[in-house]
Amino acid sequence: MSDTEKAVHSPRELTYRVVAMPADTNAAGDIFGGWLMSQIDIAGSVLAVREANGRVATVAVKELRFIAPIKVGDLVTCYSQVVDVGNTSVTVHIEAEASRQRSHDIENQDLVANATLVYVALDDKGKPRAIRR
Repeated sequence: MSDTEKAVHSPRELTYRVVAMPADTNAAGDIFGGWLMSQIDIAGSVLAVREANGRVATVAVKELRFIAPIKVGDLVTCYSQVVDVGNTSVTVHIEAEASRQRSHDIENQDLVANATLVYVALDDKGKPRAIRR
């Protein structure tokens, strides 16, 4: 870790929840991985925007693991945690869980994916800017 980075390890927070719909499926009838990637990116950006106190852009997907399929009607919940803050960047770990087949029992969720994404803080001209701490 560089001198400008700080290990943060914030608590895990619920940052996004959505029901998987028929339009989100692939040819096999499972929810398309690209759809889940998008939901994960949105979930992570919630904390990145807050940490950066403004606009951010995704600059890297350090890791993305698909663990189990998602079916139409599953309630997908994303939990996010800030793990590092640099001079201009915020690194967020996201876990996606699914409550199966319309039961929406949020007490009984399966881990379906996890990821670590890096966001960069942007100024009004879309250029990287320092994060004020």
